[in-house]
Amino acid sequence: MSKKVRRILTIALAIIFLSSAGVVIYQLFQYREGDEAYAEAEELVQLPELPEPEELPELPEPESSEEPAEVYVDPYADALRNMDFSALQEVNDDVLGWILIPWTKISYPVVQGSNNSYYLNHTWRNTSSSVGAIFMDYRCSPDLNDFNTILYGHRMNNGSMFAGLKYYKKKSYYQEHPVVYLTTDRGSFQYEIFSVYEGSPSGESYRLGLKNTASKQAFLDAAVEASLYDTGVIPTVNDYILTLSTCTGNGHSKRLIVHAVRRGYAASDETEQETQTTTPAAPETEEETTPETTPESQTPVSTAPETEPSIQAPEAENTVPSSEEEPSQQETASPETNGTETQMAEEETENVS
Repeated sequence: MSKKVRRILTIALAIIFLSSAGVVIYQLFQYREGDEAYAEAEELVQLPELPEPEELPELPEPESSEEPAEVYVDPYADALRNMDFSALQEVNDDVLGWILIPWTKISYPVVQGSNNSYYLNHTWRNTSSSVGAIFMDYRCSPDLNDFNTILYGHRMNNGSMFAGLKYYKKKSYYQEHPVVYLTTDRGSFQYEIFSVYEGSPSGESYRLGLKNTASKQAFLDAAVEASLYDTGVIPTVNDYILTLSTCTGNGHSKRLIVHAVRRGYAASDETEQETQTTTPAAPETEEETTPETTPESQTPVSTAPETEPSIQAPEAENTVPSSEEEPSQQETASPETNGTETQMAEEETENVS
C-alpha cells in the first residue's frame, strides 16, 4: 500500500472517529441539560418525599361486624395530592400535572401541546432537546375523563423519561411496581397496570373517541389478550384507561405499551354513535442526536413517538428498590362523570424521527 493511500485512509478514519466522538459528546450534553431541566421541575413543584415501601400500612381486613370498616388512605396519593403546579405553569402553561411510578425513575411533569410533535424535541421548559418531555396526546381531554388517555415519552439510553417501562416486560417487576400516579390540579389519581405488550403504532391501543359499550369492551379485550402476562386486574367499560407509550428499542414497527386503569363511574352509552372509528397511529419518540423541529404541516396527528435512542450507550443496571404490592384504593380525587370525548384524526401522519 502506497504512502499516499495510507495517508488518505488515516485521515478518513480520523474524521470518522472525531465525528463519532462529537455525536457522543453532543448526546451527553443533551442528557445533562435534560437532567437539569427535570431536576429544576422537581424543585419548583416541591415534589414530596414518599414513604418507604416497608412503611406502607396494610389494607384493613374486612369486618364481619356491623361496625364500619376502616377507611384506607393511600399514602402515595395523600403525599402527592397537594402538589402545586403554579410555579411550573408560570414557566410553561402547557404543564398539566405530574406522572410518578413509586420507586422507579419515572417521575416527570406532564405537558400537552397543540400537536404530537413539539414535545418530541422540547423539554417542559420549551427548550430544544432530544430528551423531549412526557406529553399527553393533544386530542385527549386534560381533565382525564376520556375513556383512553395517552401519554408519550422517549426511551432514552441513560434510563430517563419512559425508558424504565421496558422493565415491565418482566412480571416480577410489575408485581413490585403495579401502580401509576397521575396528579393534576384536581388531585392525585391512582391507576393499576393491567396490560403490558408490544403493539403496532397504528393499532387499537391508540383508539380515541370511544363512547359506546361494544367498542370500549373490544378495546379492553384486545389489551388484556395482548398482555405478556396476566396481572389479574380486570378493567370495565365504566373505568378510565391510561396508556403509556414508548419505543421497543427494536426499530419503528412496534411500540411498548403499558395500560393502567382508574376505576370510574361513567356508564357507556349504547346508543350514542362514535364520532370516528379510525385508529390513529402513535407518534414517533425515538431519541434523536440532532433534534429538529418538524414543520407544522408535517405534524404527526396521532403517531406515537419513537423512544429508542440512536446511540447505544451501556444501559445502567436497574437499581430501583423493591416495593410491596400497592394499595387497592383506586382514586383519591373523584373524577367527574361526564368527561369530554376527543375526536380521532383519520389520517396517519409521517414519523418525525
